Amino acid sequence: MSSAPSRPVCPTCLRPARACICAWAMPTANQVDLLLLQHPLETGHAKNSLTLLRLSLARYAVAVGEAFAPAQLQQLLDGPEPGKTQPVLLYPGAPDTPSFLPDPDGPPPRLVVLDATWRKSRKMLALNPALQALPRLSLSAPPPSQYRIRKAHKPGQLSTLEAVCHALAQLEGDAARYRPLLQAFDGFVAQQLAFRDTAD
Repeated sequence: MSSAPSRPVCPTCLRPARACICAWAMPTANQVDLLLLQHPLETGHAKNSLTLLRLSLARYAVAVGEAFAPAQLQQLLDGPEPGKTQPVLLYPGAPDTPSFLPDPDGPPPRLVVLDATWRKSRKMLALNPALQALPRLSLSAPPPSQYRIRKAHKPGQLSTLEAVCHALAQLEGDAARYRPLLQAFDGFVAQQLAFRDTAD
């Protein structure tokens, strides 16, 4: 008995050809290095925004995992040239958590972002002490999320792509650089909503 033919897959975004998101990729020359730590449950999620981010940004690294070996995580945080950047975690901090303060005489920041649901991101933080020790960056008054394809549990919660764009814009002092990517993200969201409506 012959098996059913497999659906064509886009070789770039690795999605089914009919759901390809490459048209929404927006080449963006980010100046601040980016490290994305993705929870394993997010890797195959069709609504995840990380693929579009990877297709668009010039400078990034991605590692998948929940609990990282300490030496591996330190290597990821240090980047290709240890000591040349200061890792900074994009995550709300408790009052006693150190906040990131730009130092014009110090190394430039390396933005660290957890790509996970809020519940899973809290677990990732708890399982990786090196992340807990990082200075935190909080977004200053970001606009409302346009991520209408996944439910936010609290007001102000953003998709990974939105959070990264706003954080990079904040660190670099250049919101205009990320506006085209955020606009392209609106198209990605509309595409996903259209697929959902068709399925209904």
